Amino acid sequence: MAANLSAVVGVVSLVTALTAALLAVLRLRARRGIATATQRATYEVLHTAGLAAEPLRAGLSEAGAAKAVRHLRALVGAAGLALTDADRLLALDGRGTHHAAQLLAAAQRTVGSGRSTVLGEQELHCDRVDCPIRGAVVAPLLAADGRVVGALVAVADSPPPPGLVQATLETAHWAGNQLALAELDSSRERLARAEIRALRAQISPHFIYNALTAIGSFVRTDPERARELILEFAEFTRYSFRAHGEFTTLAEELRSIDRYLTIERARFGDRLQVRLQIAPEVLPVTLPFLCLQPLVENAVRHGLSRKPGTGMVSIEARDAGAECHITVEDDGVGMDPTTLTAGIAELARGTGDPADDTGQHVGLSNVDERLRSVFGDRFGLVVETGLGSGTKVSMRVPKFHPGVRAGS
Repeated sequence: MAANLSAVVGVVSLVTALTAALLAVLRLRARRGIATATQRATYEVLHTAGLAAEPLRAGLSEAGAAKAVRHLRALVGAAGLALTDADRLLALDGRGTHHAAQLLAAAQRTVGSGRSTVLGEQELHCDRVDCPIRGAVVAPLLAADGRVVGALVAVADSPPPPGLVQATLETAHWAGNQLALAELDSSRERLARAEIRALRAQISPHFIYNALTAIGSFVRTDPERARELILEFAEFTRYSFRAHGEFTTLAEELRSIDRYLTIERARFGDRLQVRLQIAPEVLPVTLPFLCLQPLVENAVRHGLSRKPGTGMVSIEARDAGAECHITVEDDGVGMDPTTLTAGIAELARGTGDPADDTGQHVGLSNVDERLRSVFGDRFGLVVETGLGSGTKVSMRVPKFHPGVRAGS
């Protein structure tokens, strides 16, 4: 009996010692790991934000919104959450599906005004007796240049409290930053492609050949004219191949274009007519280097060289308040809009050949991408054309833009 009692006491002592050792190990690990509620909450928020950021960094699309919306709802803590662009409801997670049309209408109003809004039961009224939705918060999504590109809508099963309103606004601001980064990444890619094309084709090989041929034709018959054309060609190439400065002024670009047209008029004679209408106040406006000359070359080469008889190239630059509006127009053979659109889209996808300048769309695509990369998507080219109807290319350039100045 005494022996049995001693055995039991020994087992109890062993269990007690093991328990104490286990507790000591757990306390030690707790001190080394994420032990506090604040640390765990911080980790959860950052982890969830990271999951939402990845699809948003690909841009505002249905596929990206579908992947991000669940994580955004977790960040906001809403009963339901929707993402929209300017026209469509891209994705909705949680409650509120039967209010989709009302939520989209509210989002479109926010996109138009740029202001957040809080919806109550009156704005979200429906005929369902068991409807749990009692309100919503609509916040704008801003792109890098301040444009409202969409909205984030948090759906609530009670009148939206201040905490939900603030969480929605902050999450929308964060999501907008991710979309802005997506635009920046896209702009970098477009600019890199455009710069490669610009380096490969700063001066068209066809122009060099034709210019030298035209100059050669005057060497014996009119040596003084040949000398003048050689000097114009030298100044034109010096400007085109200059090694510094991403930007130039409209005045400098027009001087280079005048040299180009002087050489081309030596080729075409009276067949090439030029009309300039330039407002003096826009001459100092800064624009990307060599963004106007390719448009004039396209007008001459693709518009007028194939047209029988006389052709007119018109260059206009006018003051439009905070912007300068520039157009290059010809009355030549024009282009097929479908072919032009397909060619530009092919280059935008990176599937076209940047070294091939036989297509009419190459110079236009290059200039369009550079304008959008520098000033934003609102400032791309507008092309009006048709077979036999000539071509008109228009661009808008802001008079002042952060980080943009001649010589930089």
